[in-house]
Amino acid sequence: MAKAPSAPRNFESAVAELEAIVREMEAGELPLESALERYQRGVGLLKFCQKTLEDAEGRVRMLEGDDTVPFEPGAGGTA
Repeated sequence: MAKAPSAPRNFESAVAELEAIVREMEAGELPLESALERYQRGVGLLKFCQKTLEDAEGRVRMLEGDDTVPFEPGAGGTA
């Protein structure tokens, strides 16, 4: 039985691993079973990244009190 892949250390390492998987798969030289395993790992990494970004967005909303103001270029408060 194959051992479960380890969780990424952080968002940046997950993105780096995901980029490496994409390069490997785009090269088209992986045997089918290896390609499927890499694809499955990529899906897991993608879910990890999405969850991490959702959590970060939630933290930002909490810090801002959910009263975010749309960004308007040039609106620096000087008249």
